[in-house]
Amino acid sequence: MRSFVRVVETGSFSAIAREENTTQSTISKRVAILESNLGTQLLVRGSRLHSLTEAGQNYYERVVGILRDLEEAESEARSLIATPRGKLRVSVPVMFGTLYIAPVIPEFLSAFPEVQLDLKFSEKMVNLVEEGIDVAIRLGDLKDSSMIARHLGDDDLIIVASPTYLANHSVPQHPGELSAHNCLVYTLGASGNTWTFSDQHSDTTVQVSGNFQGDSGCGLMEMLLADAGISFMPNWLVAPYIQSGQLVHILQDYYKNYPINAVYPLNRNVPLKTKSFMDFIQQKLNQNPIL
Repeated sequence: MRSFVRVVETGSFSAIAREENTTQSTISKRVAILESNLGTQLLVRGSRLHSLTEAGQNYYERVVGILRDLEEAESEARSLIATPRGKLRVSVPVMFGTLYIAPVIPEFLSAFPEVQLDLKFSEKMVNLVEEGIDVAIRLGDLKDSSMIARHLGDDDLIIVASPTYLANHSVPQHPGELSAHNCLVYTLGASGNTWTFSDQHSDTTVQVSGNFQGDSGCGLMEMLLADAGISFMPNWLVAPYIQSGQLVHILQDYYKNYPINAVYPLNRNVPLKTKSFMDFIQQKLNQNPIL
C-alpha cells in the first residue's frame, strides 16, 4: 500500500526503489500483488508516465489518509520514548547549506545518534512530496502554500559592489541611480530584475539591468569580486567580504527583509526527528552573529 501511494505521488517506480534502497522490479511486484489481492488494475503502466485507473484513483484517495493517520500514530508512539531515530531527508540551498548547515551537522548527529541524515544540496525549489524530503530550508519569501512553514530567523538583502568597481563608476546615492550601473541579477530569486527596498519610511522599487545574470550565488560572488558590477545579496553571504574590505555595502539605508524558514509537508503531527532537526538549526542560526 505504501509503495503504491508513493508511486502515485512521484509517478516513478525507480524513484521509490531508490528511496527504499531496493530494485524497480521489487516495487513493481509489490503493486502487482496489491492489484491481484484487490482483483482490479490500479495503474496503467507507461514507458515514462503511469496513470491511475478509476479504481486506482478511488483507492488512492481512500488509503492516502489512512496511511497518514498510521504514520502519525507511529510517530506519536515513537515520541513517547523521546528518541529521534530513522532516516531524515533534508534539502538545503547550496551555499547557505555549505556555510551554515553542514558545519553544525556533526554536532546534530552526535546529539541524535539514531538519526541517519541525507542532506541534499540544491538551488532549485524541490517538490518535497515527490522527492521524499522531510524538511527543506527555504530562503526569502515563501510561495508554496501547500507546505507548513516554521520561521527560523531573518536576514537582509543588501546592495554591494567591490571597491574597484565603485572607484571606476559613480557611487549611487539613491536606488533610482542603479539604472545607470551594471547590475548582476540572481535569476532564482523572486525579484529578478525588479529590486524592492525598504527604508525607515516606505518601499522603493527599481528596474535594474546588466550584462550578467545567473542562478548561482557562488557565480554572482565571483562576478562581484571580479569588479563586474553591483548586486543585491544576502547579508549572510557577503558579510565576511565586507569585513575584509573586498566588498562595500552601499545604500546602507535600503534593504529587504530575507526570512529563513523550514518547510515540511502538511501533516497534523511532525515526526520527532524532523522537529529535533528544526529546533537544533533554529538554535544555531540564532547564535550566529551574522544573521
